Amino acid sequence: MRLNVLVLPGDGIGTEVTREAVRVLRYVAAKWNHPLHIAEGLLGGIAIHQTGSPFPDETARLAADADATLLGAVGLPEFDNCPPEKRPEKGLLAIRKALGVFANLRPVRTFAALLDSSPLKNELVKGTDMIIVRELTGGIYYGTPRGITGSGPETRAVNTMTYTRAEIERVTHMAFHLARGRRRKVTSVDKSNVLENSQLWRQVVVEIAAGYPDVALDHLLVDNCAMQLILNPRRFDVVLTENMFGDILSDEGAVLAGSIGMLPSASLGESKGLYEPVHGSAPDIAGKNKANPFGAIGSAAAMLEYTFGLMKEAAAVNAAIGKVLDAGTVTVDLKPKGAPATTSEVGKAVSEAL
Repeated sequence: MRLNVLVLPGDGIGTEVTREAVRVLRYVAAKWNHPLHIAEGLLGGIAIHQTGSPFPDETARLAADADATLLGAVGLPEFDNCPPEKRPEKGLLAIRKALGVFANLRPVRTFAALLDSSPLKNELVKGTDMIIVRELTGGIYYGTPRGITGSGPETRAVNTMTYTRAEIERVTHMAFHLARGRRRKVTSVDKSNVLENSQLWRQVVVEIAAGYPDVALDHLLVDNCAMQLILNPRRFDVVLTENMFGDILSDEGAVLAGSIGMLPSASLGESKGLYEPVHGSAPDIAGKNKANPFGAIGSAAAMLEYTFGLMKEAAAVNAAIGKVLDAGTVTVDLKPKGAPATTSEVGKAVSEAL
């Protein structure tokens, strides 16, 4: 199969972790005889530096031409006080919208070798295996009106959380399809006790669930879900929620996995896929060859599975990650018993484990 991939290394450690994910992709392509075409583009802070835009037209063209896009990370402190349209994160929101990737899948799994890396007790996190399905192109991050108006005591900020029935329906179908291939349970998370937006969310999810009688459905308010993720993470199989809630809850899931550097993600639409680790650009450690690349490598595995349907190859990459973790070849964030490995040493080890 021809693998037509766009790589957007982005900012900070994005370039370092993406390099190792590409190394693994190249190894997979060579081992299983898949022609691999890789184009590279700009997104985020580096794109602003070179073109003035966080999402240049050329990147939009490359993304439209590619079957899948692999992203590193975006964001630089120098842009923290810039208006929203001139910040690197604007590029991330823009490419999600351009590709129509409406469902973000964030698997949270604990590896036996990393139980001691989590600040939580081993008996709480052992056996955790869930996917958080986050609606990605609606909600408060995209709603209008938005902005800051007025001055002095009359200064006012507005953001609008909005969803249509169609937006809720399509991400709900995605969650239930995923659950059918797992343990057949969906937990829908909302704030329906106070938000009309969430009341519509719950109503639509219940209606869609009737078409999946083989999948169990329960509901949690978002504050309770945040607590249950820590108290009893094994109760979750597929967690379905809206954009902002999913953003927050999936980062909380990083505590279960031992490090935010462990978490991959897949953003899926009708035809395109955008794959990225969930961590940020971590400019404080950029260029030091110490960033954890497992999330980026896992995102490449997700690409092989969801965009290209290469289940065997994806499983092999995930198994190789497990072997490297068991061998203790890990970066400093995972609290190794011996000397920490570098970013490039981890990527090389995963390729060798394949």
